[in-house]
Amino acid sequence: MIIIAESGATKTDWCAIMKGGKTVSVKTPGMNVAVMQKDAIMAIISQAAEEFKAKGATEPLKSLHYYAAGLITSEGEKVPAVAKELHEALCSLYPGAEMEYASDLLAAARSVCGHEDGIAAILGTGSNSCLFKGGKIVKNVRSAGFILGDEGGGACLGKLFMADFLKGLVPEDVSKEFAQEFDVDYMTVVANVYRGQAPSRYLGSFAPWILDRYDRSDYVKNLVDNNFRNFFTRALLQYDVKSYKVGVVGGFGNANKDILMRIGEEYGVTFSKIIGSPIVGLIDYHSEGIE
Repeated sequence: MIIIAESGATKTDWCAIMKGGKTVSVKTPGMNVAVMQKDAIMAIISQAAEEFKAKGATEPLKSLHYYAAGLITSEGEKVPAVAKELHEALCSLYPGAEMEYASDLLAAARSVCGHEDGIAAILGTGSNSCLFKGGKIVKNVRSAGFILGDEGGGACLGKLFMADFLKGLVPEDVSKEFAQEFDVDYMTVVANVYRGQAPSRYLGSFAPWILDRYDRSDYVKNLVDNNFRNFFTRALLQYDVKSYKVGVVGGFGNANKDILMRIGEEYGVTFSKIIGSPIVGLIDYHSEGIE
């Protein structure tokens, strides 16, 4: 049996792949292993183990592949420094199993490229991209986060809109409707962006409202389109898009796939697939290790 875990800030998707290709899926809370205490980590992975057992996933575990943001190993290193307590907890539950820890970007690349070469992109609250060749990430245009980068993501769209809103640059009809629906006085916005615990998530929370007005407002349409154009010109076009197809993972990209594909045509970009979550592609990728 092989287990895949794809962990984000709010949830972790787990999937056990058994002999014959049968799969069992489990969801638990997300884990930020860089800051969580070992007992909290143990509680979540124990929950996953118990749910697997209850659903009949009881075969001996051959390997576990854990993907999350920030899990990057140095040359010759098997366990990232931030994952040492996670590793200890997993080894106590599954002694003898092979453990792999990898970034969310590698998860995206394996999911959309499989065992082929290609360009992979994440378009969620934030954004990231890479060139995947020979089963490895060989080039990465840095995301730079929501302040300096994350072009094409939901938080960047929220940031662009909010900057215009605070400066009175949003058309009056859109601005008035926005102010009626959200608590967006100047000091509240500044506090959430500059002193809040999750400013990227805060800015990204406005993206659905903005996108809902895409077909009703030329201002909104241009804002959304230019957010994606910035992702193409500042990230994707730094790869050889003429030679490699682009695969996209992420709820924001998947929700806007028609816009993304239309704008991609402007730059000669061909997409292999656009999906909301990497887990299905990861199941296909890792299933080759099941006899």
